[in-house]
Amino acid sequence: MTTTTTGHVTRNARALLTEDELEGVAATVASNNPDLSHRDAERITEEGLKFVAAAAQFPGNMRPSRTVDEGWHALILHTTVYARLCTELGRFVHHVPELPDPSRYTPGALDHTMERIRAAGFDIDPELWTGPLDGLPVAATCQHDNQCGDGNCGTGCRVDHPN
Repeated sequence: MTTTTTGHVTRNARALLTEDELEGVAATVASNNPDLSHRDAERITEEGLKFVAAAAQFPGNMRPSRTVDEGWHALILHTTVYARLCTELGRFVHHVPELPDPSRYTPGALDHTMERIRAAGFDIDPELWTGPLDGLPVAATCQHDNQCGDGNCGTGCRVDHPN
């Protein structure tokens, strides 16, 4: 944990993985997105970690941005790391992909998700939490229907909890 100047305690997403694990996941993000800087690949990885941690704490009704989804995808590809992470977080966070369709985008859904990430104790990187056609360009082709601002998450690329 890190304490900010306001006395607010903020969780450190990087602490959820070892340095080697974090570098491995960030390298996957960078490999899938050769135009990204190493620092941007790390930022995307960190936001993916925050998303998974918050989704484990607050099951259902969450959607990552397309950019953050790239970090989640990279985490999932590191199956041993992802399984251990989910075990330590107390819940396995499943991913159900769907193809992009900007017409299904509900802006309030990302706000709802960012609120949950903050409630889980993390600060967010607002540049990475943008609509489906904005933000850093990434290779992820999964898009979320983002219908959870009203409590209805529908189907598709989402956090899916069997419990």
